[in-house]
Amino acid sequence: QVQLVESGGGLAQAGGSLRLSCAASGRIITYTMGWFRQPPGKEREFVSTINWGGHSTWYSDSVKGRFTIARDNAKNTVYLQMNGLKPEDTGVYYCAASRLFRISPRPDDYNNWGQGTQVTVSS
Repeated sequence: QVQLVESGGGLAQAGGSLRLSCAASGRIITYTMGWFRQPPGKEREFVSTINWGGHSTWYSDSVKGRFTIARDNAKNTVYLQMNGLKPEDTGVYYCAASRLFRISPRPDDYNNWGQGTQVTVSS
């Protein structure tokens, strides 16, 4: 199993950008990777996922066109570029790894989770 550590969170103004990184303790090439978030007082929700090779991605409707997921298997790192941030993007962002050989928006399909990084967007 890999351990995941997120970074890059912080405070941003509406319309601004942040780039999240997720560094893994081991090789991630055999994992589907995902980003999820938990807004204050709400349940964890799907944000984006990317398959092992990076050529298949999926975004939630709420972030499509604003966020971009990418991975660098040589560096065992996954990224989430967040542009056009909105106050409703505020929450704790989690990186997750899945052994499934397909992309999935279901948290239950992911076996390994990071500790999360806080993103706060002010209006």
